[in-house]
Amino acid sequence: MQTFNQYIMEAKNTHMEHIEDLVLNDGVDGARQAIDFLRDLRDMLAGNSKSRVSRTVKWDGAPAVFAGIDPSDGKFFVAKKGVFNKNPKVYKTPADVKADTSGDLQKKLLVALEEFSKLGIKSGVYQGDLMFTKGDVSTETIDGQSYYTFQPNTIVYAVPTNSTLGKRINRSKIGVVWHTVYTGSDFESMSASFGKNIASTFNQTNTIWQTDATYRDETGNATFTKAETAQITSLLSNAGAVFQKTPASLLNAFKENDELLLRTKTYNNTLVRAGRKINVRTHMKGLFDYMYSYYQKEIDTKKTQKSKDTWIEKRKDVMKVFSDHNQRDFQNLFTLMNLLVDAKQMIINKMNQASSLDTFLRTRDGFRTTNPEGFVAIDHIGNAVKIVDRMEFSKANFSPDVIKGWQK
Repeated sequence: MQTFNQYIMEAKNTHMEHIEDLVLNDGVDGARQAIDFLRDLRDMLAGNSKSRVSRTVKWDGAPAVFAGIDPSDGKFFVAKKGVFNKNPKVYKTPADVKADTSGDLQKKLLVALEEFSKLGIKSGVYQGDLMFTKGDVSTETIDGQSYYTFQPNTIVYAVPTNSTLGKRINRSKIGVVWHTVYTGSDFESMSASFGKNIASTFNQTNTIWQTDATYRDETGNATFTKAETAQITSLLSNAGAVFQKTPASLLNAFKENDELLLRTKTYNNTLVRAGRKINVRTHMKGLFDYMYSYYQKEIDTKKTQKSKDTWIEKRKDVMKVFSDHNQRDFQNLFTLMNLLVDAKQMIINKMNQASSLDTFLRTRDGFRTTNPEGFVAIDHIGNAVKIVDRMEFSKANFSPDVIKGWQK
């Protein structure tokens, strides 16, 4: 398995893991790292300035947008994710955008090309989430309050029309949240840095609403009380104790077998999408039945005995973990993951109190209050993980009752 730093060098900032999944992705080392991440976040929220973790806010923007200077010729460009392909796809003129894109994406990239050229970028590549362009901002009344709203994806962001921020957003031609900066002598070798105060380094213009993903406690309320600190400390102490009881061979089994890891995470995600937490007593059997059924279906579709035998052997290899470990071992593994999720949720609940914008879901029955998408934690050497309430947002993302930005 790759480390995060190896992955980020190859794929750049296109994917990030949930903190509890470190247990499966990286085994013993991942479990230890997850606990350390949460301890540092606890310390930060308890007012300990020695915490080694920084935080950024996840914004529910779309699409991802890049802006910067092409190191090969020194020219300004905008791009979508193809910027880090073997043959980088960047747009330096309106003609470049029109030749490669169409529809709404083309319109947004044309605005981005014109507006972001005003930022005064001298070097590097910056990645952000596009939140709106002119025409995406609406005036809506929610619970008797007049808001300017924009909805790039699932979440509706809302700011009072009579506020300074609202007026600024309404007069802007484009809105973006910057979160990552890339540096290097060419696109292929660029490395990523998170958590920078990016927006403050750019020229400020009335036609661009820009911020960065740096976490800020705008309300002054996002600090653990002594009781809350004691509660999360107890959760993390229990997680450490269960970690010690879980066999290293079981923890490492998933990172050492890509197919086992994939099947396990796929099954776990079906529960997340259904809004169901892992039941430590029944999860092993559910996982076993899911895997056996998956491979049996594959075996049954094969026409030759040789092909069937190949899949039978694959099933044996993947499912060997169930004969190598007993029910108690698996219960410890899943208890550890649940404890990490419980501690994570305490952190999310507290950090949500720092938000400066109201957030809603647009449903067929009207608006429903929701929390921001979540956060990213970055440790002192650059490893990063998602701190997200998966139950809430997976349910919203897959619910037919929640109207997404592209469905309006």
